Amino acid sequence: MDIIVTGSIAYDYLMRFPGRFNEYFIDGQMHQVSLSFLVDEMTKHWGGIGANISYTLGLLGHRAKLMGTVGRDFGDYRVRLESVGIDTSGVREHADVFTASYFANTDLENNTISSFYSGAMAFSKDFTIAEAYPNLKPDMVIISPSDPLAMTYLTKECRERDIPFIYDPSQQIPRLTGEELLSDMQGAYAMVVNAYEAEIICKKTNQSLEDLKRRLELLIITQGKNGSHVYQKGELTQVPAFGCKEIKDPTGAGDAFRGGLLRGLAAGWPITLCAMVGSLCASYVLENVGTQTHHFTIPEFIERFRSEHDDQGQLDSLLQAAPVTK
Repeated sequence: MDIIVTGSIAYDYLMRFPGRFNEYFIDGQMHQVSLSFLVDEMTKHWGGIGANISYTLGLLGHRAKLMGTVGRDFGDYRVRLESVGIDTSGVREHADVFTASYFANTDLENNTISSFYSGAMAFSKDFTIAEAYPNLKPDMVIISPSDPLAMTYLTKECRERDIPFIYDPSQQIPRLTGEELLSDMQGAYAMVVNAYEAEIICKKTNQSLEDLKRRLELLIITQGKNGSHVYQKGELTQVPAFGCKEIKDPTGAGDAFRGGLLRGLAAGWPITLCAMVGSLCASYVLENVGTQTHHFTIPEFIERFRSEHDDQGQLDSLLQAAPVTK
């Protein structure tokens, strides 16, 4: 299955605040917030939602086709992505700007306050799937956060070319209007969001959860430590989360979930198993600092999965995939 992953490609700056954000928010004063948090730790990592999803797909032996726009500082990053099994031929460089950057500050309760500099990502609205991969009609496209207008154009292109797509608005939901959200999800095979994002979408679009379930063949709402709710043709399946050895940082866990989900869809597994594979991928990220610092071999992944759940032998098909170097 040919999967094109669209979305941001960025550098991540991850910080740790040794306190609790909610202790600094004052009831009745949220209209005039002016806060600065002194952090004890900061690390720089490879990141971006599109690249993160592709990275986990690579670990699971699937060569994703990444699509996006980057800046003049991307050279080393391209080499690195190719080394872990990602096709970057659909990534366009712009020499006059820097690659997008994500800044995340996480407190002791794993609450996160984030900012994002778009940089070269702003040019993604002028880049089509047909330009990125001119000789390919993909089997699936995931439209993850990038420039909001680019996301709208990509959903339109998928509808016009009859390409199945997964709508993943997540971090761009605050920038999108209710009308834009409804328009962009039109014709989507699936939508993946977390529980908080689902509530915001319902509020912005004036739609109920029941309305969203009717619009989409597949709606997946992740629930953090409680796993995920998978609605397939309106029917709910609750998928548990995998246990973590230690939670070091939550950044990128949702991207890894999507990577695992896509790997399962590519293999033709039942949707519940796809979501469970995504859940385990998310656990690997939670146990590390950085969105692409997790690593596992396929035998290690299968062994850990089977320590908690029965896949009825279906994960054995991963063993036929080409190994990805670290």
